[in-house]
Amino acid sequence: MTREKAEEIAKKIAEEARLSESEGKQFIDELLKRADDTRKTFERVVSEHVEKALKKVNVVPRSEFDALEKRVMKLEATAQE
Repeated sequence: MTREKAEEIAKKIAEEARLSESEGKQFIDELLKRADDTRKTFERVVSEHVEKALKKVNVVPRSEFDALEKRVMKLEATAQE
C-alpha cells in the first residue's frame, strides 16, 4: 500500500470517528509510523531468512565474491609481471 493510499484511508477513518483536526493528524501520523515500523521489521526478517537460506545452499555473499575477485585480479597482475 502506498503512503498516499494509507493517508487517504486514515483520513476517512478520522472523519468517520469525528476526530478534531489535531486528533486526526495525530492519528494519521501514528498510523503511518506504525506502518513504516512494520515494513522495516518485515524487510529485516525477510532479509535474515533469505540470508540463512542462501547459506544452507552454499551461495557466497556478494561482498565475499567481490573481495575474492579483487584478490584474483591482483594475483593475475602479479603473475603477468
